[in-house]
Amino acid sequence: MPLNVDKLLDWWLSPLSGATAHTLENWMIWHARLMVLAWAVLIPLGALTARYFKVMPRQDWPREVDNRAWWHAHRLFQYGGVTVMLLGLYMLYSATAQSTFTGAWHGYFGWGVVALSAVQILGAWMRGSKGGPTDVQMRGDHYDMTPHRRWFEGIHKTCGWLAVVLAVVAVGLGLWAADAPRWMFLTLAVWWSGLLVVGALLEKAGRCVDTYQAIWGPDPVHPGNRRYPAGWGASGANFDREKV
Repeated sequence: MPLNVDKLLDWWLSPLSGATAHTLENWMIWHARLMVLAWAVLIPLGALTARYFKVMPRQDWPREVDNRAWWHAHRLFQYGGVTVMLLGLYMLYSATAQSTFTGAWHGYFGWGVVALSAVQILGAWMRGSKGGPTDVQMRGDHYDMTPHRRWFEGIHKTCGWLAVVLAVVAVGLGLWAADAPRWMFLTLAVWWSGLLVVGALLEKAGRCVDTYQAIWGPDPVHPGNRRYPAGWGASGANFDREKV
């Protein structure tokens, strides 16, 4: 049976509900575009960068430490994503009331993501001092892994990944509420699946190196290395270079 390209294209471009007509207000179009850019692209990439690229593939770790490429990339992705998110929120000033069940839940999850974003930004500004051999003073919250720093790392990592998961749900509900084209929904599903696969491969390769050891190395002379690495799945001295 020959493939009917026209029918396939019509199905691909038609709304999720199968409706023949589909119109959206301008604020809704731009709100969706900006939020998808922020929470489906920029912020997930920033999270993956922070988790798996503290030690670069060709970096001679642990002889070469404190490669800050991941730090600059992480900040660029996350602050860029938050900025785009705020522009998306600004679009809501032109919004009309959404009374649908799906639209209401999209709002609940969306505002939850916004709240977690605020926690992340405030936490980053209050993470404490660095310290260590490369700082002005040896003593510091991070180098000494004080309770302040350990609380920051626990909250920052937990809230960050929780925000990404909630954002996936919020974006999906938003597309459903807006009766978005099928191509958009399926493209994002493939994109997120790809990110999961990449994350799983990097995790298996042992690329999630403890932040402390990525900066100062695994030598037990550093006080933070006398504690278990902060966060789930973080490796340190057992980092397998052969799997990179």
